[in-house]
Amino acid sequence: MNKIIEKRILNDKVVLMKIEAPRVAKKAEPGQFIIFRIDEQGERIPLTIADFDREQGTVTIIFQVVGKSTMQLSALNEGDSILDFVGPLGKASELDGYKKFAVIGGGLGTAIAYPQAKKLKAQGAEVHMITGFRSKDLVILEEECKKVCDKLIVATDDGSNGTKGFVTDILKSLIEDGNNYDLVIAIGPLVMMKFVSLLTKTYNIKTIVSMNPVMIDGTGMCGGCRIKVNGQTKFACVDGPDFDGHEVDFDSAMKRQQMYKSYEQKSVENHRCRMEGMADA
Repeated sequence: MNKIIEKRILNDKVVLMKIEAPRVAKKAEPGQFIIFRIDEQGERIPLTIADFDREQGTVTIIFQVVGKSTMQLSALNEGDSILDFVGPLGKASELDGYKKFAVIGGGLGTAIAYPQAKKLKAQGAEVHMITGFRSKDLVILEEECKKVCDKLIVATDDGSNGTKGFVTDILKSLIEDGNNYDLVIAIGPLVMMKFVSLLTKTYNIKTIVSMNPVMIDGTGMCGGCRIKVNGQTKFACVDGPDFDGHEVDFDSAMKRQQMYKSYEQKSVENHRCRMEGMADA
């Protein structure tokens, strides 16, 4: 069992939790993920590690409440425990050998981009960070991100917080202003990572994206996380989740992602019906 040490509501749909998991914290690195299971009847759900503290033995996860399992997890509080918390899984991000970075987080992807920027800054690199959200009420980790980068630009689609516009527009402006980035890291919705990669390809800037499709077993056995990279089939949970953004087939990945939307919605509806039935009993 893994105890919830801290719980923080970041916005209406996003929750931060610090989990007591010393064995995971001991080996965790940016880019890796865990798989949790609330109880014996629970689903296996992957979440990218948002932070870790080796001394305290804690791992931070940040998740959006969208499905049955994240609804159940969000209902737990400090002092409660999760049955399974397995990791770290996947390959750690390869961040050595570069001096100047642009780190881009789109929406909830900011939670995954944060540990990347944090490690890069600790290594002495120059880090420019761009985070993008639809509106002010969805902005997360702004103060935390400020502490781990040399420049932070927060963008909102409607201009309600920070700069109005898309992360691609801001990145293009920074590049054209003379910022010679050794590497761009983009983490967020597939469509965002696609257009960041298309932009950086025109400037010949190496770009790494984090692919987080459906994962079930975390070992590559089920095939649920397969994607196309440079024409070859890869498994995000064991070959990634980081890949060269210029080689990923984003269109096929987006098509596969849509396949699971109806199942997720049905699962949520069934869970709500059961909860309402229990409340009425």
